[in-house]
Amino acid sequence: WMGGQVRASAANTLGLFNSPCLAKVELRVTCKGISDRDALSKPDPCVLIKMKSHGQWLEVDRTEVIRSSISPTFSKVFTVDFYFEEVQRLRYELYDISSNHNGIKEADFLGAMECTLGQIVSQRKLTKPLLKQGSTVSKSFIMVTAEELTGNDDYVELSFSARKLDDKDFFSKSDPFLEIFRMNDDDTLQLVHRTETVMNNLNPVWKTFKTSLNSLCSGDHDRPLKCTVWDWDSNGKHDYIGEYQATFKEMRGAMDGRQVQWECINPKYQIKKKNYKNSGIVILNQCKMHSFLDYIMGGCQIQFTVAIDFTASNGDPHNSCSLHYIHPYQPNEYLKALVAVGEICQDYDSDKMFPAFGFGAQIPPDFKCYCVCVLFWVFPTYVYGCAGIQGVVEAYQTCLPKLQLYGPTNIAPIIQKVASSASQEMHTKEAMQYFILLILTDGVITDMADTREAIVQASHLPMSIIIVGVGSADFSDMQMLDGDDGILRSPKGEPCLRDIVQFVPFRNFKHGSPAELAKTVLAEVPNQVVDYYNNKGIKPKNTPVPFFIRVC
Repeated sequence: WMGGQVRASAANTLGLFNSPCLAKVELRVTCKGISDRDALSKPDPCVLIKMKSHGQWLEVDRTEVIRSSISPTFSKVFTVDFYFEEVQRLRYELYDISSNHNGIKEADFLGAMECTLGQIVSQRKLTKPLLKQGSTVSKSFIMVTAEELTGNDDYVELSFSARKLDDKDFFSKSDPFLEIFRMNDDDTLQLVHRTETVMNNLNPVWKTFKTSLNSLCSGDHDRPLKCTVWDWDSNGKHDYIGEYQATFKEMRGAMDGRQVQWECINPKYQIKKKNYKNSGIVILNQCKMHSFLDYIMGGCQIQFTVAIDFTASNGDPHNSCSLHYIHPYQPNEYLKALVAVGEICQDYDSDKMFPAFGFGAQIPPDFKCYCVCVLFWVFPTYVYGCAGIQGVVEAYQTCLPKLQLYGPTNIAPIIQKVASSASQEMHTKEAMQYFILLILTDGVITDMADTREAIVQASHLPMSIIIVGVGSADFSDMQMLDGDDGILRSPKGEPCLRDIVQFVPFRNFKHGSPAELAKTVLAEVPNQVVDYYNNKGIKPKNTPVPFFIRVC
């Protein structure tokens, strides 16, 4: 088989079978009637969201802490993957966190609620009482609302300030914070963001924050937004300063470096005070919206690396039952997965030279002599690149007959190798290279602890990992590496900074088109790229680069 034949056959034979019905859902949390444990003060509530995975509750995320509130509406938005065919169990835990610390261990437990994601999605707004320890029902309620991401998952960064706000305090100046609400189609208001409080300042500058366009305006740039400025009080009874109405279309005026301003109006003062002008001016200093294409067209290259499992569990490559069997007319599953994903990634790599790793095989002493420039092996290290996906395919076919499949299935060294390259890119503080590692394996890995540690460390780097399970093995243990059902942690308990792993079993895509596998495993990559650079404060380069469209 020539590389071109393999690619053509893979494109014709690979596809989808029983694809999971997947959507991304945003969850928001509100609590009502929280009982006071301390008679002298109101609680400082915080909610933890957990998902059940392999019989254990794993923390996914938590809300901000709201001081002195018995009915808090949290601005934190949880984004989760929804699978129609799976029961996804959720647990919400409410804590009273003292102002002296933010630790959950020392906080007072106020109650919990368990449900499934399906219940929330089907009802759109689920309200249930919180249960205290011993399953006793409290008088407190928690309400969780669900909203499907509609494809407008671009993120926007907004930076607000204000000047000459009304002074609401007698012995000091106001302590202002800003709330932004989206007006829904049914005229209800949905909290989008609440800024931090700037103490004792009538000219506050609030921290820059990031939100999705879906959360901000449901992708409708003309949708009204209600923005309210408050003077924070420690007793939770905040003083109203004023409000204004805006749209994202208006906010976009700050994208070219100009400031956008609104008068903050108190309607009561407007009626009662004859010479009333406003209660201050709110200013949008900057509005930034960076997309995946901004980084790609700004010169960011996708560095694609593939790692292939050559352990003995794959079976003798000369046997037609082997997962590595080279059929005279049809590519095996390794080649199908490689071609499907690699052909997408190679369009975003200028030199088209792909490092290719093999793991789990015994290499003959004279391997380098008769297999020059074919694979980039971790042990021993032959540093060669393959020219395009066709080069990787030809390298695979050339070396396979020369190898003795062996073991074990250790992938941590490969992740660490790619991570070392990604760490060098991180130090440049520019959006120049983002690394994607595709691992093709037939079974459960044998260095799980080391792999978890390697993934957690890699989550700090410009890097994503795609794992495709080949064959009919039980891959249930591999699901824990994918952060969709909880935050992956290292053996020492350190959590992943970002969800960078996507795992799929190839058998789900065995009888359809190559586009379905590629779409599923690469769907999260654009957001992972944008999230990494946004979190690092790295902007796309403004210099345009030539953009070529490959014609097939």
